[in-house]
Amino acid sequence: MKKAAMLFAEGFEEVEALTVVDLLRRADIVCDIVAVDGAATVTGSHGVTVGADKPFSAADPDAYDALLLPGGQPGTDNLAADGRVLALLRAFRDAGKLTAAICAAPTVLAKAGLLDGKRATCYPGLEGRLTGAVAVAEPVVTDGTVVTSRGVGTALDFALALVSYLDGAARADELARAVVYR
Repeated sequence: MKKAAMLFAEGFEEVEALTVVDLLRRADIVCDIVAVDGAATVTGSHGVTVGADKPFSAADPDAYDALLLPGGQPGTDNLAADGRVLALLRAFRDAGKLTAAICAAPTVLAKAGLLDGKRATCYPGLEGRLTGAVAVAEPVVTDGTVVTSRGVGTALDFALALVSYLDGAARADELARAVVYR
């Protein structure tokens, strides 16, 4: 069974984070809500408080197949300012494991050096912060072990791309039909 860790920092974007967690779990992919600050709960940018499954200290790259970042403010800035998050992203990259980010969070991947020479997308207007990347304006971009997406409106596409990456296109198509997507 595949396992993913979604890093939740105070001020995360609720739709981007919870849509991904929900769809991965529907696809029988374990998706832990990991609180970066180690608290039992994390509050999003629109005041929704979510219970964490695990503290950051449990986000061992050996325990997971994927590391996921939601956007939102100040959540993205909180992720980018945390050296432990940047080090964990690099550890996943070095292990050849999936790293994925949506909205403003691809800028965190860039800060960690994961986008050098890769095609990537992000929230419109932040392309200049995708240091080293070839910025494209597509809903979801997969380049090697990196998946990026643009924002709330692409959250379902992003989640389905992650299911496809982790469990195959047939499983993603089956899930899309089950949730009456398109």
